[in-house]
Amino acid sequence: MMQLPTEIAGVLAIVAMFVAPARPATAGVAAAQVRTVEAAPAPNAALPLDLGLLNESGEAMTLGKAIGGLPAIVIFVDYTCRTLCGPVLEFAADGLGKTGLKPGVDYRLIVIGIDPRDGIAAARTMRAQHIDDASPILKAATFLTGHDPEIHAVTAAAGLHYTYDAEHDQFAHPAAVYVVDSGGHVRRVLSPLGLDGTNLRLAIVDAGRGAVGTLTDRIHLLCYGYDPVKGIYTERITTLMSIAAGLTLVTMAGGISLMVAREKRNVRS
Repeated sequence: MMQLPTEIAGVLAIVAMFVAPARPATAGVAAAQVRTVEAAPAPNAALPLDLGLLNESGEAMTLGKAIGGLPAIVIFVDYTCRTLCGPVLEFAADGLGKTGLKPGVDYRLIVIGIDPRDGIAAARTMRAQHIDDASPILKAATFLTGHDPEIHAVTAAAGLHYTYDAEHDQFAHPAAVYVVDSGGHVRRVLSPLGLDGTNLRLAIVDAGRGAVGTLTDRIHLLCYGYDPVKGIYTERITTLMSIAAGLTLVTMAGGISLMVAREKRNVRS
């Protein structure tokens, strides 16, 4: 239901392999392997909150502590990626800054490395290169690393399928951004097209289940539907028309009532 289409994931994976600087324009993995690259969480998928990882300070931290009881944006990256990972992180940080929500109060940003060879130094480098030091989002962001068993556990729970390109020493993986609720349940998988302020706000409010956002936000959720094919929120035209029609009827009824009341006052006078 929340699967990022294989076509989109495959294209992004292929792009990642072909745009690496100073490398031959050849893919180091077979087309069949590329077709397995996707973000396809199972229904009711949940990340393992008790999973132990390391944060960028080298401290042991469970995934649950990193999420901190808030909705969270979760991005899986290769910390030494030379292609898409950095830009996707920047797009997400920029979009979060435009949501109008408060980082650390309304949501958390969790970045998880998929290469067990990458340590905290690589995590710190990506953090420094792609999130501005002055950004308030930085205080709500946690960059995690782990050994192969832990990484496999969290990616398997998320339904993230990727493959290693030994020729170029890079991972082919989908450029997908997960939105999870405070319990780690996967609520949405956004494509890079969904990393603007509107889509991220709707996704976080949706994941907050009433604890995040305003009444207006929840009304907006009625007017927008999540499109799992595109990984974005789109307008529900029929709902918008129904709401508009309802408002029109209420306005007309109010106008008629006002006219009747005025007429009665005129008759009495």
